[in-house]
Amino acid sequence: MGKDTPIDLLQGTLDMLVLKAVSLGPLHGYGVLLRIQQISQGRLEIQQGSLYPALYRLEHEGWIAGEWGLSENKRRARFYRLTAAGQRRLEAETRKWTEFAGVVGAILKTAPEEG
Repeated sequence: MGKDTPIDLLQGTLDMLVLKAVSLGPLHGYGVLLRIQQISQGRLEIQQGSLYPALYRLEHEGWIAGEWGLSENKRRARFYRLTAAGQRRLEAETRKWTEFAGVVGAILKTAPEEG
């Protein structure tokens, strides 16, 4: 996979990245897309068709809270912020992801047995 190849995301991973993005400050939906692109240095591209169901799901779970406001271009937009429950969820998911990545990394580094 080259540096310019977008990476497909599983739903749980997308949820975690959305929680991380809004943990850095309140954002409207499109702002979440831009923030994830920015902090991934353009390597992750979230589709709007995936993002908005994720925002709805996370708000329904109580992990983010949304309120209406005006975007930079004076359009009505829903701004999302992380809740206390969302912060706990983000911390738990970060621990699980880090552990999972370590296990997979160790598996991939396993050398073949000498025969």
